[in-house]
Amino acid sequence: MLELLGNRRHELLKLLLRSKGGLTVEELSRELSITRNAVRQHLSGLVADGLVVGGATRATGGRPERLYHLTDAGRESFPRRYSWFAGLIVESIMSEGGIGALRKRLTALGTAVARKLRASHPGLNSRKQKIEKLAALMEDLGYDTGGKTPNDNTIEAFNCVFHDLAQANPEVCQFDLALLSTFTDSKVEHVECMAKGGNTCRFKFVARS
Repeated sequence: MLELLGNRRHELLKLLLRSKGGLTVEELSRELSITRNAVRQHLSGLVADGLVVGGATRATGGRPERLYHLTDAGRESFPRRYSWFAGLIVESIMSEGGIGALRKRLTALGTAVARKLRASHPGLNSRKQKIEKLAALMEDLGYDTGGKTPNDNTIEAFNCVFHDLAQANPEVCQFDLALLSTFTDSKVEHVECMAKGGNTCRFKFVARS
């Protein structure tokens, strides 16, 4: 995300990242060598984007000044290496027990996550209700489902949140399949998969035999 911001805003965010106690407009102005008004303009945009928030005030020799901090979204705008770390875990499991161990572990993880999600959303009785709620939850998790399901009990996701990892290790899709199956009490058919060259990830839900 940082590449989408101007250099000044990028530098401002880096200063706030390094200053856990927050910084004032005056301090940011001094560190960036720009005017206080320019700092306020940058802060206004960053606050509107949810990356920065104004907090408590700090007493100065004159008028107290507000301290600005990064929000969680602001911290997440900096590069993270989750996929690299996840890849190390997958490789470790594979080296210890092979593909069978990896599939078993991913199935257990997907099942556990599904059970936690179901516990947080009681009252889902029909398969249709469960699929609709699952589509909304997947939208929140970044799968880009639009939060909707077609009439044929299918969820279509336009973003694979494990894309690079799944391309290198197709077994990673087992996590999704276990989660979707357990949450909906259904058999899941992985009709189309982006990690295997598909345009979307399409999951069809059918009654267990």
